[in-house]
Amino acid sequence: MNKAKYILVMMIAILMVTSCNENGKYEKVTYFTMDSNGELIRPTDYRKWIYVGTPLTPNDMNSGKAAFPEFHNVYIDPASYKHYKKTGTWREGTILIKELVSVGGKSAASGSGYFMGEFIGLEATIKSKKHFPSEPGNWAYFSFTNPTEGTLAATGKAFATGKCNSCHNSSADDDFVFTQHYPVLRAAKNVGEEVIPENKAKR
Repeated sequence: MNKAKYILVMMIAILMVTSCNENGKYEKVTYFTMDSNGELIRPTDYRKWIYVGTPLTPNDMNSGKAAFPEFHNVYIDPASYKHYKKTGTWREGTILIKELVSVGGKSAASGSGYFMGEFIGLEATIKSKKHFPSEPGNWAYFSFTNPTEGTLAATGKAFATGKCNSCHNSSADDDFVFTQHYPVLRAAKNVGEEVIPENKAKR
């Protein structure tokens, strides 16, 4: 084997190893931290994650008192999104953030509707067998909302199982996640790690 061919073979081998390492990194990346009391430290920089949608169940469509009357801006950590694209499953360490925004008004220059008001809270859900081995599906749910002070709490304690988990278990389409309400996630499921669904003409 001449020198030029040897160098080419070595470069290809290095690229393959690098690619394998890069592909494997996201499996072990974590985007959350639990403190010594077992509480979730409020995640930051989540707006750099993958935005998947904003559901709304307003009061006036739910007999005047909806369980969740605010907008929910939902984000998922990038590593879990890549894993979901590759495998169609939620990985150990998945975290989703819900940013709560009030309904600010019902009219705008574009017409009548529901329009965002102010930020009013922050919530999270995590899948972790390590931290929540006894929770159904290993999912736990947290809130950092502190309405009495108008600021977000630094940490959040996991809700009791019956508070959130039972509803997700009975009604969510995909391993405790309401993917039926998020076309971004439906389009991404199991399409392949390198595929970019939003670039396809047919989604």
